[in-house]
Amino acid sequence: MFGALTDKLQSLFSSLTGKKTLTEENISDAVRQVRLALLDADVNYSVVSDFVKRVKEKSIGDAVLKSVSPGDQFTKLVHDELIELMGSVESPLDLQARLSVVMVCGLQGSGKTTSCAKLAAYIGKTEKNKRVLLAACDLQRPAAVEQLKKLGADLAVPVFTLDGEASPVKVAKKAYEKAEAEGFDVLIVDTAGRLHLDEELMKELELLKSQLSPREVLFVANATTGQDAVRTAAEFDKRVQITGTILTMLDGNARAGAAISIREVTKKPLKFEGIGEKIGDLQIFNPRSMADRILGMGDIINLVKKAQENFDEAQSAELEKKMLKATFTYEDYLRQMGMVKKMGSFKSLLKMMPGFSSMEGFEFSDKEFTKLEAMILSMTVAERQEREELSFSRRKRIAGGSGVHVDEVNRMVKGFKRVKQLFKSMPNMKAQASKMGLGDIKKQIEGFKKWR
Repeated sequence: MFGALTDKLQSLFSSLTGKKTLTEENISDAVRQVRLALLDADVNYSVVSDFVKRVKEKSIGDAVLKSVSPGDQFTKLVHDELIELMGSVESPLDLQARLSVVMVCGLQGSGKTTSCAKLAAYIGKTEKNKRVLLAACDLQRPAAVEQLKKLGADLAVPVFTLDGEASPVKVAKKAYEKAEAEGFDVLIVDTAGRLHLDEELMKELELLKSQLSPREVLFVANATTGQDAVRTAAEFDKRVQITGTILTMLDGNARAGAAISIREVTKKPLKFEGIGEKIGDLQIFNPRSMADRILGMGDIINLVKKAQENFDEAQSAELEKKMLKATFTYEDYLRQMGMVKKMGSFKSLLKMMPGFSSMEGFEFSDKEFTKLEAMILSMTVAERQEREELSFSRRKRIAGGSGVHVDEVNRMVKGFKRVKQLFKSMPNMKAQASKMGLGDIKKQIEGFKKWR
């Protein structure tokens, strides 16, 4: 995500390293480079202008703190302004009504229907006491209804349809009546889209909104459409007053900078981001997390959340004791790697760890995990418990038993030593987070920044 932008900004910050002070001359040059980097990432022109103006105003005359380099200080200024640009805080869904209606809108191809299902999955995970009903009101796109029905079936979430009905407003009203009569808590309405904005679409959405009085009107923005996503969001907001945006297809897209401009243009929060193609790949948008990722600082905030969801507190405490007593074994290694795998692919997790993605010898993929499991299971009990030193002859035997080259066993041993360092901090994140509360997790995150 934002690979080119991240590389350019990191190069800029590195160039400021060694400077004794932030002068007006080097600030002007740095701000110019930030401006070009943001424009290259397709961030809206007026948004960029305001952004660099604020950074420059705060940089000039700012005293350099002791033990903090000018490069780190300028990084902090850019980081803080990025957070401000994207909304400062998370904006959760408003689901306080007895029956909360969430209307999802956007153009065709934005990922609107899939986002409806992802929202249902997200609510099911975070609001376990709420019953969700999906309403298939996109009667414009062929197969949209069937797509939503299939997604709903995969989630075990009911989908309301009305065969033979051509009016999305009538379908929506009937869906609302069903949700109210059967005690559903949330009604997610998938609305029609078009290939482009037109008056017919807007009138239909306005009518739907007047009939449903939704708590949330979410605009789905496809990052691949660049500046068109910003202009479209502004038009949707003008006509139906959106309450927030869901960002899709941010990964690996050079034009993704446009999507983060939407909040500044509409003054409505960025609420969610799609992080993959699976139904569970939707997470609440966190401005600090996104700023961290843009600047190549990892994503500790969402790593903590994943740890909260997947690490058992008792197991974490047991592991912590093992680490303190230096009794962490290959058996523990295999067990813990299995737990970490539940959090997502190793590649995605490594990207979330500041500095770990570039560590030599720390290369884990899902395929590598299968090899790792085979190698550890090919050890004797004494070897797995580190009661026997892994000599060359033993490593050769392990390689033969697991169908790998001895070099891969050597890398596994090296990785085992490195992963001990990783597990010193990660497994106990859940316990720390629950004690501190989400608001204070941000203070914990700041400890990862050397300029904090």
